[in-house]
Amino acid sequence: MLKHLQSFKTDISSIQLPEKFTFPFYYEPHPLAKIASNELQEYLINQQDFKHNFGLNNDTTTLPIGKMFGVLIVKDKDDNIGYLAAFSGKLADKSLPEKFVPPVFNMRTEGSFYIKGELEIDAINAKLSAITNSNEFITAKKNVKKLSKEIEDDLAFQRKKMKSLKSERKAIKKNAEKSLSKLEFDKLTKKLMQESYNNQFFMKELQEYYQDKLSKVCSNYLLLKDEISALKKSRKEKSNYLQQTLFSKYAFLNKDKELKNLLDIFNDPAIKPPAGSGECSAPKLLQYAFKNDLTPITMAEFWWGISPNSAIRKHKNYYPACQSRCKPILSHMLKGVKMDDNLLLENLAENKELEIIYEDDVLLAVNKPAEFLSVPGKDIKDSVYTRIKDKYPEATGPIIVHRLDMSTSGILLLTKTKEANKVLQSQFINRTIKKRYVALLDGILPKNKGKIKLPLRVDLDDRPKQLVDFKFGKPAETDWEIISEINNKTKVYFYPITGRTHQLRVHAAHKNGLNTPIVGDDLYGNKQNRLHLHAEFIEFNHPVTLKRMSLKVDADF
Repeated sequence: MLKHLQSFKTDISSIQLPEKFTFPFYYEPHPLAKIASNELQEYLINQQDFKHNFGLNNDTTTLPIGKMFGVLIVKDKDDNIGYLAAFSGKLADKSLPEKFVPPVFNMRTEGSFYIKGELEIDAINAKLSAITNSNEFITAKKNVKKLSKEIEDDLAFQRKKMKSLKSERKAIKKNAEKSLSKLEFDKLTKKLMQESYNNQFFMKELQEYYQDKLSKVCSNYLLLKDEISALKKSRKEKSNYLQQTLFSKYAFLNKDKELKNLLDIFNDPAIKPPAGSGECSAPKLLQYAFKNDLTPITMAEFWWGISPNSAIRKHKNYYPACQSRCKPILSHMLKGVKMDDNLLLENLAENKELEIIYEDDVLLAVNKPAEFLSVPGKDIKDSVYTRIKDKYPEATGPIIVHRLDMSTSGILLLTKTKEANKVLQSQFINRTIKKRYVALLDGILPKNKGKIKLPLRVDLDDRPKQLVDFKFGKPAETDWEIISEINNKTKVYFYPITGRTHQLRVHAAHKNGLNTPIVGDDLYGNKQNRLHLHAEFIEFNHPVTLKRMSLKVDADF
């Protein structure tokens, strides 16, 4: 038996194998994958093979870091069923326990090009640090800065003085023109002109004097600066070479034993493969399977440990493969493998009706069903916009005033005229519109109401998910209060102050928000029949009459 191929401890004889392999970017784990995950989790609870602080105990000696694990159910040539296990990235102790398949390329093998390259870069960094922190460089830099300021101040003073003298000469000339004879006036003009030349000559000589003085003080400083620039250039060249070599070493197989490295897979000179490409669990699992003639059956990935500060990861929850790093790699590795359909391309709104709850000459309000796009998507064109555009071909302007997430149901305002759209848009921008959402949360909250302030931005590595980012995120604020509690779930009202993408979903699920995902949230919680989030109430000024009006549609959960 292969070293890393594990037999099920659980009896799986009654479980039917799936007909197709898991679509890795949106899936519900197969029962076999869940059993394998449970067995792996049992191992993680009791193992003594490695040391890594997942943040699940009271260990404060090391930084707690959660990690993604994966299982791949496979079949060997004799039709025996087993599974492989892997983790993304590296463990804290840098070990490679036998429980897990090896990395696609181990850059930290003793004496490898990568370790040698790192040592060379470390040596350059040490030289840079020695120069930039030396008394010689610090003193030279300080002297140059001081003298440059003195020169700048004096030249500014001299320019101001020359400007004043110029104004004086102009006044003298103007007054003399009225009282002097032509001969005397010409003589005075020549004298004033000569004074102007003398001032310009003085300024030129002063600048040359200062330039010479500064160059003498700067000579040692510039030599050190040149040395620093040369070291930085060398470091960049070595780092780029090391990175490119590393990309070439990460080579991935598919079922036909076709080998492609990261440079071939991310075939765009302008775009480097994202950091960590090839280190996720899914490529590691498939690489081992194809290398050892094992047939992939189904797979799943789950998070183990504390949630990160930015992204939302819940302990033991299943997650799809990431888009930026894994999608290009897995597209090659799974070439020719029969997979489940991509449910993200399925138009779930096809047989759903769009209920109009209010209409007049300029305004429309609809009750958007869950899993119904507000505007056309890249692959699915059916949307509120396209249906309203077909129903009202004479409507002008953008029609759409605001949006709801595809998975969110509830009230959506639309307009029939460009003018009405502009008025309502202004109300949204100025936050004079009041909105209320109702949501069912997957747990019990410790208090009855509160406010959440967590800035958001898109996850560039895994669109369309959002991250909490206090440095680059846009401000996002939500008020909330409990409606009721039942069966270990909590129904709440959300009052969004801002309107960021996935704001309510992230504010509910994030550990620094309510730490309780919305029921059915397939991005930040656990998938169910639907996302239990509904835009229940909206209050605004009518775009023509400016009369305050409100609309309400109860949630169906």
